Amino acid sequence: MASKATIVNGEVRQPPVKKQAPGTASKWIDSVRSVWIEFTSFLSDVRAELRKVVTPSRKEVQATTTVVIIAVFIFGLFFFVVDYICSHAMEALYHKLGA
Repeated sequence: MASKATIVNGEVRQPPVKKQAPGTASKWIDSVRSVWIEFTSFLSDVRAELRKVVTPSRKEVQATTTVVIIAVFIFGLFFFVVDYICSHAMEALYHKLGA
């Protein structure tokens, strides 16, 4: 006798196979797999970018350091002058207003 099968008019028919909805374990495995794929893609991108990094020469470092130091002094002098002018203007204004 055929188990789990139906005999109709002499032919054996298998019962329809139910497709089960993906369970939580299957969803979890898929999410872990997608995170892993994204992570490995990120690491390969990082590696490709790190290959583009070039260490500057000593001469380049000295030149950029000199430019930065000069710029700091110029901006410091500029802000000193602006502060001096503003403070004297405020003192003159307070003196005229009688404060």
